[in-house]
Amino acid sequence: MTTKTMNGKAAKALFKTSIDMPTEQREQMIGLLNEHLACTFDLLSQTKQAHWNVKGSHFIGLHKMFDEFAKGLEKYMDELAERATSLGGYAQGTVRMAAASSQLDEYPIDIVKDVDHVKALSARYAALATMIREAIDTADEACDADTADLLTDFSRDLDKWLWFLEAHLQA
Repeated sequence: MTTKTMNGKAAKALFKTSIDMPTEQREQMIGLLNEHLACTFDLLSQTKQAHWNVKGSHFIGLHKMFDEFAKGLEKYMDELAERATSLGGYAQGTVRMAAASSQLDEYPIDIVKDVDHVKALSARYAALATMIREAIDTADEACDADTADLLTDFSRDLDKWLWFLEAHLQA
């Protein structure tokens, strides 16, 4: 069986695996994982955009915090991609694939002020956290406890990072 990648070229959808999961279930989870891989890659790039361009009185703290968040997102990108491939799938993880598939809003290119970056990232971290929680439910319904567990860990970290961001906006 083949499926089209985001660039329109055919890629094998399922590779042989001894994981005891029905084909339909694996295909569903691979699609789910690739969808969230794209959004996570997009959020990583948006976080680095803020990291490189933040200005203001909280520069150094935010600069360092954004970089730590990016490292955490990179870890989850790897885990999402590896889970998809362990299920016999093809990880769709190029920049172009992510850009074509991400459901996150585009990052504003005209901001530099620290609080504006925090607001922009807060909205995107909240959006991805919501998507990931929905994906946990989907994985649970598909009886894929391993994918649900991976997504639950990711959800916990997204919520923590969102808390850190939102604390900068509270008086």
